[in-house]
Amino acid sequence: MTGGGGTFGGRFAPQALSLLRIVAALIFLLHGSAKLLGFPATEMPMPPVGSFIWVGGLLELVGGLLLLAGLLSRPVAFILSGEMAVAYWMFHAPQSTFPLANGGDAAILYCFVFLLIAAAGPGPWSVDAALGRNRAVGRRDDPPRDDLMSDETG
Repeated sequence: MTGGGGTFGGRFAPQALSLLRIVAALIFLLHGSAKLLGFPATEMPMPPVGSFIWVGGLLELVGGLLLLAGLLSRPVAFILSGEMAVAYWMFHAPQSTFPLANGGDAAILYCFVFLLIAAAGPGPWSVDAALGRNRAVGRRDDPPRDDLMSDETG
């Protein structure tokens, strides 16, 4: 796979990044709506206002909505990545060393998906892109680069 646009990976990488952001955000915001709004219904009781779980639910709901739209994507994704790192180390890791055993595998995946979005940007299907804030590297007036999502190192 090259970044030159001739192969599937290089040609559709920006759109695939947008799809990853949209799907991850949609699933993520459901975690927040379940915690704060009771939808979709889960066995988890509503958390007390101001608790760690409540704050996490607020970040998941609001951050998920912002990421779904692709608005303020980089800072929001960075904050959510940190939230998932904290969630893993505070709530999952103490139960077991292994993510599969402690139920933290989703937190790890969200952490790194959001870190990718913070670094690479939201992709072309986003409010940020429409506003011209979708550069992966450099200033707004830098010419776009087609090698940012390439697997070539040279």
